[in-house]
Amino acid sequence: MSSDLEHSSRLAGQAVVNDYDSFAEAYAAETESNLINGYYTRPAMLDLAGEVAGRRILDVGCGAGPLLAALRDRGAIVTGLEPSAKMLDLARQRLGDGTALHQGGLGADPLPFPDAAFDDAVACLVLHYLEDWKAPLAQLRRVLVPGGRLIVAVNHPFVYRLIRPEGDYFATERWSDEYTFNGQAAVLTYWHRPLHAITNEFTAAGFRIAVVSEPPPAPGAREAFPDLVTSPSGSFLCFLFFVLEAS
Repeated sequence: MSSDLEHSSRLAGQAVVNDYDSFAEAYAAETESNLINGYYTRPAMLDLAGEVAGRRILDVGCGAGPLLAALRDRGAIVTGLEPSAKMLDLARQRLGDGTALHQGGLGADPLPFPDAAFDDAVACLVLHYLEDWKAPLAQLRRVLVPGGRLIVAVNHPFVYRLIRPEGDYFATERWSDEYTFNGQAAVLTYWHRPLHAITNEFTAAGFRIAVVSEPPPAPGAREAFPDLVTSPSGSFLCFLFFVLEAS
């Protein structure tokens, strides 16, 4: 759920909590139609999802619900899961009482859904907050039907080398960045892992990698953000996308 290309590198060992409750409204306003979310990650996720009418889709880390709403508008039967209470309130305001929204996140605890409850799951800018992927991916595999899809967007591992050249690309390392969301400062902390570690985690959890994507921005991005799209940081948009199929 990261945003804003203007960030400063923080020490990997700094104690920082991803407290979305403290900046939920600012984050939701900033990411509604900005470059990273409005013109890149969200359109890319929707393109990878394709035709979703009638499909049961779980959005883990749904935030204020923009991707969930877009999937619902395309005919999907949607369920949202979000750890931040304030983000979940914003999602309820957007989606109304008729949409299933649950407070919770990916971690060691089981997801609050039965086996094979969903045809697809989406995890947009979520997994890179987690040090351990084994249990979360196992839970996502459990709640998907055989052949169901997990559609993922994560920080591109190469970006870690750009932001923290002193870091060890081949290690799983904690690092933090400072952001400004709609004028409000916030700090987010991530876990970097190299590309081979990412793909190994997926296959070990019982997923087949069907698609790896590094898409360009959506149409209209250059007109809306000419300086960012043509700058070195804007032309390399920092994220990697996967479509995984449950075995």
